[in-house]
Amino acid sequence: MKRFFITLIVIIFCFSCSSKAKRKHQGNSDYQKEMNAKFKDASTSPLTKKDLKTFKGLPFFPIKNKFKVVAKLNKTKDSKIFSFPTTTERIAKYKKYGVVNFSIDEKNFSLDIYKDPNPLPGFKDYLFLPFFDKTNGKTTYKGGRFVDITTNDETKDGTILIDFNKAYNPYCVYNDKFSCPITPRENFLNIPIEAGMMNYK
Repeated sequence: MKRFFITLIVIIFCFSCSSKAKRKHQGNSDYQKEMNAKFKDASTSPLTKKDLKTFKGLPFFPIKNKFKVVAKLNKTKDSKIFSFPTTTERIAKYKKYGVVNFSIDEKNFSLDIYKDPNPLPGFKDYLFLPFFDKTNGKTTYKGGRFVDITTNDETKDGTILIDFNKAYNPYCVYNDKFSCPITPRENFLNIPIEAGMMNYK
């Protein structure tokens, strides 16, 4: 009988640890949960088959409200189409949509924001915001990260919401079969953006 209770306690303890690990990997926000679910699903995951077998969750910085900013959007009129080099021989085409100006920790910053002139179905409202910051090559991917914003996020007073807690890595970080746009050097933030997705190992 004593042996039975000891075995039962061990089973309960292991189950509890397993449940906590699963909860941890689910994420701390709807966005993190959505991304983890996407990466875990073989039909939507950018991971290689080998990495998918051992996938336990994406690493994220803790969510910080200071990295959710309201930026002033200055749209670019009659913008030309820019050719973006990528991690492969492919050349990506984007139009400069405008410049976003915002502040973090009482410091002012600006980034160029882009739009795909020939978006895929369902992505016509999407804007592309690539950026570098002082975490690159340390706790985040050395090639910079991206933030997706939509034109629906624009307000009548000329502002737009940018949530760096939703910053993500390009897919080429996980699988070299993907072709990813290279972030322009001028889109550098001289501050560590410790928000969003961390480097994946």
